[in-house]
Order: sequence, then C-alpha cells, then structure tokens
Amino acid sequence: MDMIRMHEILSAIWVVWFFLIFTGILVWVLRPGSREAARRHAQIPFRHDPN
Repeated sequence: MDMIRMHEILSAIWVVWFFLIFTGILVWVLRPGSREAARRHAQIPFRHDPN
C-alpha cells in the first residue's frame, strides 16, 4: 500500500470519525433531560456571590 492510498483511507476514516463525534455531541446536548440542566448552567453568571 503506497502513501497516497493510505492517505485517502485515513482521510475517509477521519471524516466518518468526526461525523460520529459531532452526532454524538448533538444527541447528548439535545436529549430530553438536558433542558433543565442547561437552564441552571445559563443562570450561573447571574448568581449573587456573598463574598
């Protein structure tokens, strides 16, 4: 196997890997139970720090 063919294969694998990671992140963020956690995280800058 020459270097050009290996580069083509690795490039294709990288695209598939990136797509799977991206899809996994989207599923994790948009899952039904994450809305309340996202709302709580969004309020962190507005919490009053008594110190």
